[in-house]
Amino acid sequence: MPGPTPGRRFKDAIYQQFARVSKALASPHRIELVELLAQGPRTVEALARLSDMSLANTSQHLQVLRAAGLAEATREGLFVTYRLADPKVSELFLALRSVAEARLAEVERIKRGFLAERDQLEEIDEAALRRRVREGAVTLLDVRPPEEYAAGHIPGAISLPLPELVRQLADLPKRTEIVAYCRGPYCVLAVEAVALLRRKGFRALRLEDGVLDWAAQGLRVVPTPTR
Repeated sequence: MPGPTPGRRFKDAIYQQFARVSKALASPHRIELVELLAQGPRTVEALARLSDMSLANTSQHLQVLRAAGLAEATREGLFVTYRLADPKVSELFLALRSVAEARLAEVERIKRGFLAERDQLEEIDEAALRRRVREGAVTLLDVRPPEEYAAGHIPGAISLPLPELVRQLADLPKRTEIVAYCRGPYCVLAVEAVALLRRKGFRALRLEDGVLDWAAQGLRVVPTPTR
């Protein structure tokens, strides 16, 4: 029986390499790590804390991403810092998310159930909200950790990480609507920030966009200048 043709061997070899990428993303933990790294470089310790995983598990997942060419690592003393290997990895994450949203009804069901428990299911015209953000017609809060804000944020946003929000409430304007955002539509930091602000009597809304979504629409994302 004749063996596979050169063309067949070629296609098998190519698709095997493609499969390395899909296998690397065949884990909810690794997909979350990709989203976190899309916000900016982070140490293994920081990623473990943000993803609620052990240091050992986080390191193992990162090594899988690195082996597939999706992430890179550099060592500085005792700390290893990871970053995405290419901006196309962020685009891949957004594409994966978009397909899941379009084809899996469970995504919307899970999202609506979570928001319903927090009284944040009101209909919001996202396009109008983006326009008001671009025009500076609202007070815009970036409630991510400061390192992520420094790596890139929506122009005009004030860095006010969620843990500091309670201490800074007195400095926020009560007569101006406040809009909070974090890493994207499934990041809970902005949800918690809006819930807190509303309990304290502020008019607050959540912008579903994160910096990845903002940039994907061709809108400007700015880093904090280094001194």
